[in-house]
Amino acid sequence: MNDEAASRDHIGSLERGLAVMEILARHPAGMTLTEMAEEAGLTRAGARRFLLTLAAAGYATQAGRQFSLSPRLLTVARTWLGGASLWTYAAPIMREIAAQLNESCSAAILSGEDIVYVARVPGRRILSVSLDVGTRLPAYCTSMGRVLLSGLAPGELETFLGQVTIERRTPKTITARTALTEAIGKAKATGFAIIDEELELGLRSIAVPINDRTGRTVAAINVSTQSARFSVAEMEREILPALLAAKQRIEDFFVV
Repeated sequence: MNDEAASRDHIGSLERGLAVMEILARHPAGMTLTEMAEEAGLTRAGARRFLLTLAAAGYATQAGRQFSLSPRLLTVARTWLGGASLWTYAAPIMREIAAQLNESCSAAILSGEDIVYVARVPGRRILSVSLDVGTRLPAYCTSMGRVLLSGLAPGELETFLGQVTIERRTPKTITARTALTEAIGKAKATGFAIIDEELELGLRSIAVPINDRTGRTVAAINVSTQSARFSVAEMEREILPALLAAKQRIEDFFVV
């Protein structure tokens, strides 16, 4: 679209009205016409038209000389949040990661002793383990499992470690509960976990947690690769920064 066409399609009054809404949002105690006119750079007559229009549409309320936002805006936000799940929001970000690294990018949540895949963008390289949305894998020997476990409260983690069934999936699988506790503690301290052929020989993965606005770990995302493609040090140096950037963008969903 050229500049002329863009200018024709631009509705300046709508833009100014949205700016008035944003200013009201920053003043929950309310504002007078004069205060709005000064902050928005409008005449008093202009501010009055915008505020009365918002009030007539139900997006603002008037009490004497004070105007405030109404709860209707929250209803609009909740409607959007209800229709846009976290993984609908995260999918394009995960696709970017997969394309950037030419590797698979997945997301999972904790369910009992397992992780459950809730989103996945496959890479071009074939891994022998078959992974799709709904796939369950043991939490103790997966990178997403380690960061999800690191987000548990101490009592919950103690219960998990006391009950979990641990099997040696490969010669590298950590099976000693003390060592597993240390690995989970390391994931908590560093903010990521790398699994080096513990689930399957030739498979490495790195994961970071996804936290909600309260800091609670609600999910994890990872990148899986073949051991011939990346060393552990290379994963931390080359893949982790991309994952951390994706984590930040996905967590922005919770502050909308």
